[in-house]
Amino acid sequence: MLRIAETLEAQLRAAMERAFPEAAPPAGGFDPQLAPASKPEFGDFQANGALPLAKPLGQPPRAIATAVVEQLKADPSFAELCLEPQIAGPGFINLTLRPERLAAEVQACLQDQRLGVPAVQGNTPVVVDFSSPNIAKEMHVGHLRSTIIGDSLARVLEFRGHPVLRLNHVGDWGTQFGMLITHLKQVAPEALNTADAVDLGDLVAFYRQAKQRFDDDEAFQATSREEVVKLQGGDPVSLKAWGLLCDQSRREFQKIYDRLDIRLSERGESFYNPYLEAVVADLEAAGLLVVDDGARCVFLEGVSGKDGKPLPVIVQKSDGGFNYATTDLAAIRYRFGAAPDGDGARRVIYVTDAGQANHFAGVFQVARRAGWLPEDGRLEHVPFGLVQGEDGKKLKTRAGDTVRLRDLLDEAVERAEADLRRRLDEEGRSEDEAFIQHVATTVGLAAVKYADLSQNRITNYQFSFDRMLALQGNTAPYLLYAVVRIAGIARKGGDLEGSSSAAAQPLSFSEPQEWALVRELLKFDAVIAEVEEELLPNRLCTYLFELSQVFNRFYDQVPVLKAEEPARSSRLALCRLTADTLKLGLGLLGIPTLERM
Repeated sequence: MLRIAETLEAQLRAAMERAFPEAAPPAGGFDPQLAPASKPEFGDFQANGALPLAKPLGQPPRAIATAVVEQLKADPSFAELCLEPQIAGPGFINLTLRPERLAAEVQACLQDQRLGVPAVQGNTPVVVDFSSPNIAKEMHVGHLRSTIIGDSLARVLEFRGHPVLRLNHVGDWGTQFGMLITHLKQVAPEALNTADAVDLGDLVAFYRQAKQRFDDDEAFQATSREEVVKLQGGDPVSLKAWGLLCDQSRREFQKIYDRLDIRLSERGESFYNPYLEAVVADLEAAGLLVVDDGARCVFLEGVSGKDGKPLPVIVQKSDGGFNYATTDLAAIRYRFGAAPDGDGARRVIYVTDAGQANHFAGVFQVARRAGWLPEDGRLEHVPFGLVQGEDGKKLKTRAGDTVRLRDLLDEAVERAEADLRRRLDEEGRSEDEAFIQHVATTVGLAAVKYADLSQNRITNYQFSFDRMLALQGNTAPYLLYAVVRIAGIARKGGDLEGSSSAAAQPLSFSEPQEWALVRELLKFDAVIAEVEEELLPNRLCTYLFELSQVFNRFYDQVPVLKAEEPARSSRLALCRLTADTLKLGLGLLGIPTLERM
């Protein structure tokens, strides 16, 4: 109901200006403070703008509300939209949309592939920086949240019409490559001369071997440090070894991304190497750089350490080297910069764990003070909490190791398959292996995604296979089953396509349960706009679950297939719109739906 809300807000503002022309604020006019009604009995919307006007106008809020309502009633366009407004409490104006207008909105959604969600008109890219694993390290459960939260936000932004750059800022540069390249040169020198001469296999084991040698062997340590200098200096053999390690990691990462249906463009830390000197030069020119103990820093405003002194962001180390902060500053400068040396973005979103909040707050402050953000630029950190075991501690294997993401996904699919086989056995159903594997894979991966996305991302959450795979409650299996069930009802009624008679004929509703479902369906556009703005995917999850609950009450209490016309067609239309809304909403969470389960 976004468009209706915008229309109502304009009508209310005009009514307030007509009622109190002498008191209209010079900038932007009156604020009607329009919001969705807090309870169904209060109507569809509530305007609270009379209360803050009491003091400047010197009148009771109820008298102000009465004057505004009189002006509204004199507006023919308002009368076409709403029933007579009601004044409640000290001066709230309750607004109820006309039933025929609600029915027309449902009809419009049925005939719209976007289900009534308007597309924004804009061509400036939004950057979403997410996932960001490190080369030569395996993706683990800690990468789960960044990857699927970032993907979901990118999907919502794309659906709204924004061009989205999905960037994977992989850790593909730094001092750790000195020991990795040295180890590679010594244990598999043939890899540097012959294509595919060696399969690095378990890259994690390779990394551990290199790290062990680095910790135990001073000569290896010295050679590794020399190797870093060679790499940074562009030595061709070192660069070839580095590329080999990166390619191997990339292939492993891609297996996970393909499995989770994640699209990403890799732009690692190494991409920004040519821009690091310019970062220093810009900060110098802006008068922000201070030399402290040999290092070049920017001291933060309003951020102090335990000693009460301002904390620094180190931009260039005393040895002349750069660090993560420098790379992140170069990335911000590039992303907001104009082409050809920039992305020309107006909104840049970073999806990382909450532990990096202070780092990004400091880097963002430096970027703003350097003047790299355009006037309308938005720079946002999307933090998330830890994935915990059911004991409330950080999720680990029984051996105490970090859980590999690959293993976690395997177990989810295996458990979903076991649940499905047990259910088929109980129901006496026989299905072929292709069906079982497809459903188990879809449900298992959906369960992992939804269990994460349905939590407020800011908090930690406890990972439980039993809870996330349950067919009851706010889970992916429950919603997937709801889609199958509702689509099945529409199929039985012959209402399958958008061109069906139910979509073409005027809709007719009379029961309270029908109107409750109508109103819930029409909230979808506002929920999507909310996620776009606040970057909280759990708002969409909550909506989809509540929609399925409202549908269940409707279907349990109102006959659909056995109803007489025109009620039957109208109710089938509600079934189809509910199924379509659930499918689209789940799709924006990165979750495909099923025809059968």
